[in-house]
Amino acid sequence: MLDVNNNNSKGHRVKTMNKVVANAHEALADVVANNQTFAVGGFGLCGIPEALIDALKEIGVTGLTCISNNAGVDDFGLGKLLQTKQIKKMISSYVGENKEFERQYLNGELEVELTPQGTLAEKLRAGGAGIPAFFTQTGVGTLIAEGKEVREFDGKDYILEQALVADIALVKAYKADKAGNLIFRKTARNFNPECAMAGKLTIVEVEEIVEIGELDPDSIHLPGIYVSRIVLNAQPEKRIEQLTLKTEI
Repeated sequence: MLDVNNNNSKGHRVKTMNKVVANAHEALADVVANNQTFAVGGFGLCGIPEALIDALKEIGVTGLTCISNNAGVDDFGLGKLLQTKQIKKMISSYVGENKEFERQYLNGELEVELTPQGTLAEKLRAGGAGIPAFFTQTGVGTLIAEGKEVREFDGKDYILEQALVADIALVKAYKADKAGNLIFRKTARNFNPECAMAGKLTIVEVEEIVEIGELDPDSIHLPGIYVSRIVLNAQPEKRIEQLTLKTEI
């Protein structure tokens, strides 16, 4: 969408890109398909693009491969897509606290590719940077290294890890301008920037949208060049993963 109502300092009209879409369903409906690969931001229950996941569930595409640090819980995040059996494969670092995930995996209904957390982040970052693969010591001598090339550098073994690129990235940010420049809030940043970079098409849900030029350039965490579409979710659900209460003495 082009907004031609902005004027520059000389009074000339300047075309600027407005990437805001009315809702999550509209942002996804014309681009999602069966058997696609999705990179999904979040860590535990923090920074999850919940509105986009709900819309993906409603659209009903199946056979999905999801790259995400974890798979949510049974009734939140990617756990909802596991319940409807829309996911065929998870590429993850941590998969606990999800009974349906456990059930499907043990019954052979779900493929799982476990990846060390730092390696997963770097695989996404490398994919977004156009780097096809990299060597790392992480996983050397373990099951992670099986079937992978091993090379020696300075007397130490390294394994070759291939980068990850997704058809679509689903990302949660705190604030965006209409050009897609993003600000994340504290630990909710987590895997979201890396997922955004790795997506061929990146869709972001945010709590606040401002006009282009309102964000301090030094405060922007991810430039809009990585963002294709923006959806407003002004009142996201903010869960606490492990609720701890003081015990009365």
